[in-house]
Amino acid sequence: MTTANFTAFQEKFRVEALTIFKNNGWTLSLRPNQPTLGSCILSLNRPAESFADISPDEAAQLAKIVHWGDSHLQAAFGFDKINYLMLMMVDHHVHFHVIPRYEAAATCAGLTIEDATYPTPPDLGGVAVSDNQANDIIAAIKKA
Repeated sequence: MTTANFTAFQEKFRVEALTIFKNNGWTLSLRPNQPTLGSCILSLNRPAESFADISPDEAAQLAKIVHWGDSHLQAAFGFDKINYLMLMMVDHHVHFHVIPRYEAAATCAGLTIEDATYPTPPDLGGVAVSDNQANDIIAAIKKA
């Protein structure tokens, strides 16, 4: 993966601006579009196109950030299930789409988002959030 592709990925998902939590290997950031409340991007902190390319330390860091993210998203919004989708069909960088799933609509930051496809696979389109809404959702997750 080129540095330019990695930079394009980070810009597309606004990783730096929407960071919720970061460790040595991974960054958990809010998705700019919210298919469900609290949807995130979990991305490797360095350029890589294959999950097989992560180091043992990055694998250990992945376990830690998944635990942190699950516990904070659950405390903040009370999801019913959570999906980790590693698709990489369009964005060729190691990352997961983290999609909390809800049987009923979830509300935060003046948004009420219905998980219209629950319990089948999620629709990744989502609702665009303003910077203020994104900051409020991030604050709710960090506070939890």
